Order: sequence, then C-alpha cells, then structure tokens
Amino acid sequence: QVQLVESGGGLVQAGGSLRLSCAASGRTFSSYAMGWFRQAPGKEREFVAAINWSGGVTYYADSVKGRFTISRDNAKNTVYLQMNSLSPEDTAVYFCAGNKRPVVSTRGNAYDYWGRGTQVTVSS
Repeated sequence: QVQLVESGGGLVQAGGSLRLSCAASGRTFSSYAMGWFRQAPGKEREFVAAINWSGGVTYYADSVKGRFTISRDNAKNTVYLQMNSLSPEDTAVYFCAGNKRPVVSTRGNAYDYWGRGTQVTVSS
C-alpha cells in the first residue's frame, strides 16, 4: 500500500508562485508514474500534470502549460508541482496520484493511489 501526502498549498496573490510537494511511502515509488489533479468548488476533478517513473516524460493540461512544472526526486520519494504566474482560476484542491503501471496518463481512473489534497487559493 502506498500513501501519498501533499503539502505546500496556501493563499497567494495573482501572479505569485507556489510549490506543491507529494511525499510517498513505499519502496516502489520510483517505478510509478505520478500525476497532479485539481478540483475547484462545483467543478469536476481535472488533470493538471503527469510524469513518468524517471522524470523523462511529462504531460500538462493546456491551461497550465508554460506556467507549471512537474518533477520528481525518487531518492526522496517525492513529486513536486512548481506553479508560477498563478491566477484565481487556479484556485482548487490539488491532489497527488500514483499509477502502479509505468504509464503516464491524463485520466484519473488510471491512477491507483490518491492523496487527500492540499488547498491552493489565489486572490485577485
């Protein structure tokens, strides 16, 4: 069983930056593809970014491309989401997810493990 714990959320002004972290338990983290998703109030969960096991392949939602960067440190069992040029539209709960299969996916149902989320609020 893998546990994922997100941190780094908070309140930031528009144009600011935040870095989210997702710490994973378990020895097999380095073989997992990882993803970030978000859910705003009243909206469905949406894909944000994903990264393969080595960090060599990344995918981004069009809405965050060029502003967000996903990365991972397998030695620390941690995946990161650097978020720059934040706007109020980025306000949401951000979730980290792990996929046992080494497949980078934009679909939430492809992921096996989920964190509880961290709140990101961007003020205008």
